[in-house]
Amino acid sequence: MPISIDQFDAEPADVLDIQEGTQPYRVLQFLADNSEQAFTQTEVHEATGIKRGSVGAVLSRLDDRGLVRHRGRYWAVADDDRLASYAAQTQASSGSITDDYYGEE
Repeated sequence: MPISIDQFDAEPADVLDIQEGTQPYRVLQFLADNSEQAFTQTEVHEATGIKRGSVGAVLSRLDDRGLVRHRGRYWAVADDDRLASYAAQTQASSGSITDDYYGEE
């Protein structure tokens, strides 16, 4: 679905736009939830359920965007301000959905 050029121009260039449920989202979510550890591609595959052959491509694309880092066989989430703001945004939106669904205590 196209957007207007005004909306396109108004969007900050450094916004992290990763759709919930996609493979990059799932990998980032897993690595961010376990930010004190680094994992092999096989471990990322086992934890996320993403096909083994796809994990390497996803990690490489995330690395190109500076969202993950790696040394040797191990991968970890990067220290990137976009990730912190994205995590805050997704937690806030999921919290509001939960509040709306369950009501206040």
